[in-house]
This record gives sequence, structure tokens and C-alpha cells, in this order.
Amino acid sequence: MDDLDPVPEDWRRALAVVAHPDDLEYGGAGAVARWTRQGKQVIYLLVTRGEAGIDSIAPEEAGPLRTREQIASAAVVGVDRVDFLDHPDGMIEYGLPLRRDIAAAIRRYRPDVVITANHRERWPSGGSNMADHRNVGLAVLDAVRDAANRWVFRDLEFDPWTGVRWVAVTSSPACTHAVDITDTFDLAVASLREHRAYLAALAGDMADAETFLRGAATEAGRRFGGRLAVSFELVTT
Repeated sequence: MDDLDPVPEDWRRALAVVAHPDDLEYGGAGAVARWTRQGKQVIYLLVTRGEAGIDSIAPEEAGPLRTREQIASAAVVGVDRVDFLDHPDGMIEYGLPLRRDIAAAIRRYRPDVVITANHRERWPSGGSNMADHRNVGLAVLDAVRDAANRWVFRDLEFDPWTGVRWVAVTSSPACTHAVDITDTFDLAVASLREHRAYLAALAGDMADAETFLRGAATEAGRRFGGRLAVSFELVTT
């Protein structure tokens, strides 16, 4: 049953906000590659540097390593601006400091669309989602509203921004829309493969970029005309 609608593409600039290096590559990078090919600008904002994400590498080494991998990964899909907020990996707290940092980025970059990762308690597979993802996703939804309110975070140097049309949530169990990534699937795989140190520390399907992404894209495509696809939950602001 084809019940996912196409993600609207009549926009110019997107800001993608996620918790860790690799979050976008396991979710929306194929769509990002499609959009940058169309001439759209996509900016990445990472809340952490993923320093606590590799058990065999100390955070002091993992943080700079994963930063470099994320920048290289973004370049594969046409993203040349990657910012980091330097919140602590594995200990991200939902609250005003996080909302303020994200709202500041929204006011600075003035996106038409904001992209984030699954903020819900579970993944589409039924597995439990981690606190970092949930807290960042919820903070993104609230920061879009904060960024538009001139009486919230009045100390920020940027003017309020009311131009965000919707938030696109990747890997959501409540997906409503999809993007055809048939022509950019190989770029999605190449982008994830740039996370070499992280992939080397994994086991199972998630360690094999092509297998994992093809499975996810095929599953989404079953609800989107049989094409390789990335699904999104679109939240109107």
C-alpha cells in the first residue's frame, strides 16, 4: 500500500539538527544528497561530537576522530557547513540551554525546513530509542517555536525567524512522507562509510552500510511506489 506522501521540495534551505555523528547517515543522508543536487542548501548542526560512542576509544581521542569523519561524511552528500554545539555525548539534557543553542542556530541560518532524528520512545522496529535522540528531537520541535518568538531568548544576537514551514523527522515510527533516493542511494552508502572508526566498532547489520541502508530504503519504498526511499514524519510548525 502506497500511503506515504512525497516530501514537498519547494524550499531553499534546511538545517539538520541531530545528537551524534552518524545519526543523519543512518537516516536522511540519501534525501540530503537529492536536495543538494537540486541546488538546495543543507547545513548540519551536531549537538555532540560523539565522543562517548566507541567503547574501545577514549572520548579524548574519539571526539576529534568522529568530528573529522562527520565533516567528510557531510561533504559526500554536498554539505559543506557542519557546526557542533559540544554538549556531552550520552548525557544530553532536555532544557533551556539546549533549546537556546538550537534556537540560535535557527535564527542565524533562517531555514525553511528543519530536519531532526526520531524523538519518540521507540524505533520503527519496536526497539527502545535512547535519551540523547529523544531529548534533541523534542528540543528541536520546541526551539523552532522559540526561534520565532521575539520575547524568548532575547539576549541572542539574531532576529526572530518565523520561516520554518515544518520539521522533518527521520527514522520515525509515525512517518507520513518519503523521498525517492533511487538516484542518490550510492551517495548515502558512501556517506555512512566515512564513519570508519564507528563502523569498525559495530557488529551486525549496522556495521555494513550497504546492507543496512538498502534494507531501510526498501522497507520505506514498500509504502512509496516500490522505489528506494527515506521516510519522514513531517510536523507542521
